[in-house]
Amino acid sequence: MNKSKSMAPLSLGERDRVREARRDSLLKNARLLRKQSTDAEQLLWFHLRGRRLAGYKFRRQVVIETYIVDFLCVEGRLIVEADGGQHAEQRRYDARRSAELETLGYRVIRFWNHEILADIEPVLDEIFRALRKPPSPRPSP
Repeated sequence: MNKSKSMAPLSLGERDRVREARRDSLLKNARLLRKQSTDAEQLLWFHLRGRRLAGYKFRRQVVIETYIVDFLCVEGRLIVEADGGQHAEQRRYDARRSAELETLGYRVIRFWNHEILADIEPVLDEIFRALRKPPSPRPSP
C-alpha cells in the first residue's frame, strides 16, 4: 500500500514567503491584464479614468486578497466587472467571488461586454447610481 507522507506545516516565515510569491504572481497577472484589455474594458476605462465619472477615482486590474478585479473605486467601495462570454459558464465561481469580495466591504456590479460596447451610457448611469449609494459598513471580523 502506498502511503503518502504527511506534509509538515509551514513555518511562519515560509508562509510569509508563499503569500508574498502568490501576491507577486497576482501583481504580474494584473499588469498583463492591463496590457491585454478587451475592447469593452478599454471603452469603460476611457470613461472611468482620470476622475471622468463625477470626480470618482477608479483603478483598473487591482489585486484584492486573491482576486484581480477589473475596476475599483476605493472611495465608493465599488468593484465594476466587465464580463465576456466565458463568464456564462462560470456563474457559480463569479457569485462566490463576488460574495467573498462583499464580505470585505465592497459592492460588486457586473456588466456583459456587449452591454458596454452597445450602449455605454446606461452602464455609466448604473455605476454612478451605485457610487451614490452609501457603502455598507465593513462587517466585523
